Amino acid sequence: MKHSKEYTIQFKGLKPGMHQFNYLIDKKFFDTYQYDDFIDSKINLVVDFNKKSTLFELFFSISGTVLINCDVSGEEFNQPVKGSLSLIVKFGDEFNNDNEEILVIPHNEYEIDLSQYIYELIVLSVPIKRIHPGVLDGTLKSKAIDKLEKMQDNAQNNKIDPRWDKLKELIKDKKS
Repeated sequence: MKHSKEYTIQFKGLKPGMHQFNYLIDKKFFDTYQYDDFIDSKINLVVDFNKKSTLFELFFSISGTVLINCDVSGEEFNQPVKGSLSLIVKFGDEFNNDNEEILVIPHNEYEIDLSQYIYELIVLSVPIKRIHPGVLDGTLKSKAIDKLEKMQDNAQNNKIDPRWDKLKELIKDKKS
């Protein structure tokens, strides 16, 4: 997967101390991952980069919206997204990202690509169940919602087959 250098920080030239990097994450970013769950996105990302002599501390903070489809109605809506991630970058003999909170990069590296961490932070910040706010408060009107309500009404109005009642009595008699 090829990324632009936009999300790569060259730390060799940075002075020790705090640095801040700001990004706007849009649909183009997710297209590089071939991730099509988001119709569009407008997410502000702030990366606080604290350079120390032997390690780096990174703090990612996101806020914004992603345009997605509702799981219930299929209608598009803007899902608010907010999240954060802390990462410590140390130097070692070889690359190692086995630990979620600590990244080890080789001593000879001069830059770090943040793309994967940004991607994971955003995707994991979106709720698993995506429900349009109009579905929750009852204000959304759509064909899908109307059909679901009709099916629910039909299910409540249908009487249970009396044969099931007879079978339930058999079970009760057997337990007695």
